[in-house]
Amino acid sequence: MHATPPLPLTRDLVLVGGGHTHALVLRKWGMDPLPGVRLTLIDPGPTTAYSGMLPGHVAGHYARDDLDIDLVKLARFAGARLVLGRADGIDLMRREVMVEGRAPVGYDVASLDIGVTSDMPDLVGFATHAVPAKPLGPFAAHWHAFLDAGAPGDAAVIGAGIAGAELAMAMAHRLSATERRVHLVERGLALPGMDGAARRRIMTALREAGVRLWEKAEITRVTGDGLTLGDGQEIEAAFIAGTAGAKPQSWLSRSGLALENGYVSVNARLQSSDPAVFAAGDCAHLSHAPRPKAGVYAVRAAPVLHANLRAATGTDAFRRYEPQSDYLKLVSLGRKAAFGERSGLSVSGPWVWRWKDRIDRKFMDRFRDLPVMDQPKLPWPRARGLRDAMGPKPMCGGCGAKVGRSTLHRALAHLHPPQRADVRPLSGDDAALIEVGGAWQVLTTDHLRAFVEDPAMMTRIAAIHALGDIWSMGAEPQAATVSLVLPRLSEDLSARTLDEILQTAEDVLRAEGADIVGGHSSIGDELTIGFSITGLCTGAPITLGGGQRGDALIMTKGLGSGTILAAEMQMQAPGRVVAAALERMARSEAEAARILSGAHAMTDVTGFGLAGHLSNMASASGGGAELWLHAVPHLDGAEELAAQGVRSTLYDQNRLVAPDLPETPGIELLFDPQTAGGLLAAVDPADVTRLIETLRAAGYSEAAQVGWLTEGDGQIDVVE
Repeated sequence: MHATPPLPLTRDLVLVGGGHTHALVLRKWGMDPLPGVRLTLIDPGPTTAYSGMLPGHVAGHYARDDLDIDLVKLARFAGARLVLGRADGIDLMRREVMVEGRAPVGYDVASLDIGVTSDMPDLVGFATHAVPAKPLGPFAAHWHAFLDAGAPGDAAVIGAGIAGAELAMAMAHRLSATERRVHLVERGLALPGMDGAARRRIMTALREAGVRLWEKAEITRVTGDGLTLGDGQEIEAAFIAGTAGAKPQSWLSRSGLALENGYVSVNARLQSSDPAVFAAGDCAHLSHAPRPKAGVYAVRAAPVLHANLRAATGTDAFRRYEPQSDYLKLVSLGRKAAFGERSGLSVSGPWVWRWKDRIDRKFMDRFRDLPVMDQPKLPWPRARGLRDAMGPKPMCGGCGAKVGRSTLHRALAHLHPPQRADVRPLSGDDAALIEVGGAWQVLTTDHLRAFVEDPAMMTRIAAIHALGDIWSMGAEPQAATVSLVLPRLSEDLSARTLDEILQTAEDVLRAEGADIVGGHSSIGDELTIGFSITGLCTGAPITLGGGQRGDALIMTKGLGSGTILAAEMQMQAPGRVVAAALERMARSEAEAARILSGAHAMTDVTGFGLAGHLSNMASASGGGAELWLHAVPHLDGAEELAAQGVRSTLYDQNRLVAPDLPETPGIELLFDPQTAGGLLAAVDPADVTRLIETLRAAGYSEAAQVGWLTEGDGQIDVVE
C-alpha cells in the first residue's frame, strides 16, 4: 500500500490574540484537530501573561516565567501558524486581519480574544511617564526595570478599583523593606461597586499594607516626578501605573462589527454581528447575558468557543454559552494572604492565598504539561535501513535540512569545468561569478524547507538568507526569481498564501535594491521557499581566497539558530528564545556588508556552521585559522539548549570538520547549521577595532573579533 498523502487544507481559522480563552482553545485543538483546517494565531509576543498571578509576581511570590503561557510551544502543539505581530484592524468584506508591519492574514472564520487596555491617552503625560497595567507583559517588564534600577522614589497606582487595590498592596509588600511608599489614587471613592463587609476588609488590608489612599483626587497631569492633582497638590512617584478605565482596543471602533461601549457584541454562540467573526474574553460583550469583565468567564467560555469554531469551519453543531450568575472572587492582599467572596459570603487569611495559589498553578500546568502525542509508527515489513534513514527525531527545517558538506563536495567534484570563458570555475565561493561587459555579476540560489508556519516570516528569512551570498561577495542585489513549493491547499488558501509570500518577498528585496523578475511554483508535501538572485560588483568581488595571514576575523551575528529551531520542533525551546532568534534571522546584513566592503575575504555563516565556513575560507586563502572560543557570540538561549543535548539534523556531518574537538556547548555550536546567519570577514588587523565599533553603532550588537587567519592547510585551532 502507498503512504496516504497529507490532506489538503481548505479553511482558514484565525485566532486574533493569545488570551486565556484562545490559549485553552489551542490546547483542545491540539488534542483533536479538525482535518482540513489551517489554524493561525496572531499575537504581538511569544508569551501571554496570566492575569491571576500578576499581583503575586509584583509582590515577589512568583518568578516572571511563572506568569507566562508559552504561545510558541502551544502553537506547535496545536499545529497552528503563529504570527508574531500586533493586529490593528479587520476587513470584513475581504475577510482579512490587518497586522502591523506585514501582509494581511486572510480568514474564513476569525475569533477575537485581544483583551483590553488600561492606557489613559487623555491624561496629559501618561503615555510618557506611566505604564498601563494591561497588557500585563509590558507592565511586568516596566515594574522589574523600576526595581532593578534601585533608585529612590515612591510608586503610584491610578484607579482604586479592585484591580488597583490588589496591585497597590502587591507593590507595597515588595517595597516594604525599603523607604518607598505606594500611593493609590481615585477620582471618586475607593472600591466603587463594593460595599459591606467585603469593602471594609479590603480597606483594612490597604491600611495594613501601608498604602496611602487618595480619594476624590482629580489628576491633571503625569510628570517625570509624579502626579499633579487638581487642587495643586503633588504626589511624588518614580513609578506610575494605571488601572483606571479599562478600555477596548481602539481599532475595534473601525471594524464594522456591532459594539457595546466599544466591546464586540456577541450572541450565545459567541458570534458577532458578522457570523464569521467570534469574540471572547474581556474584548467581548455577552449581549444575551451581560457579565463583568473577569477571567473566570473567559475560562468557562473556552469549551463552547472551541466547539463553535469547529462548527463554523466544519459540520459540528453549535453550542450556547450560558455564563454562571456569580463567581468566586479571590483578591491577593500583598503578603501571602488573600480575601475571597461569593454571594455575600467572605473569607480571608493565609489559607485563602494557598487555595488561590493551587487554583492558579493548576491552570498554568495545563499549558506546561502538554500531552505527548504519539509519533507515527514505521510500517512493517519495510526496507533495510529505513529506521536509520528516518533518524531518531524529525528532520530540521532551514539549513538543518541541507545536504552535508562532505556529501555535497563529492557530488560537485564530478562536474566539468565551465565551457564558457565568461563563467569563473567553481571555487567554493558563496555565489557564482559571471563576467558581463567587463563587470562581474554574481548569481546564487537558495531554498529553505519551512521551519515556521508563518509564510511571511519564513519568506523574510529565506530572502535574507539568499541575499547573504550576494552581500558576502561585496555585490549589490540586482534581480531575483522566486521558487515555491506549496503544500496541498484549496484555491482560496493557495491564493492567500501566495499573496503573503509575494508581498513580503517584494518588500524585502526592494528594500535591498533588487526587483522580482519571475519565478516558479509547484505543489508538494510542505512549504519550501527559494530565491535565485543576481548581484553586481562595483569593484573586485570579495572571494574566499583573498584572506592573508594575520587577518583579523570578524563575525556580525551570534550562533545557535539551528539548535534553537531543533529545540522548537521538539517543544523544548522557550518562546522568547525562539522569537528573538527569528528576529535575528530576519535582520538584514546589507549595512554590515557595506561596512566590511574592504575585507580581504568574506562569507556568510550558514549550513556548514562557523567551523565549516571558516575552514573553507582558510583553505581557499592557503592557510589556517585560530578561533577564540570565548569571543564567539551566541544567540540568547543557544548555549543552554546545546548543554541539554539539542542538536540540529546536520550537526553530525558538520562535526566531521574537526571530530577531535571536545564535546562542550560552546564547541558544539561551532558546528551548528545557521539559517540567515551573519557575515564572517577577514580584515586588516589595523582596521578591526574601528570596524567593530562601526558595526555595533549600526545595530550589529553581537559584532566581535573571533580570531585570526594563520598558517596551515585549512586547519582550525580552537583556543579558549
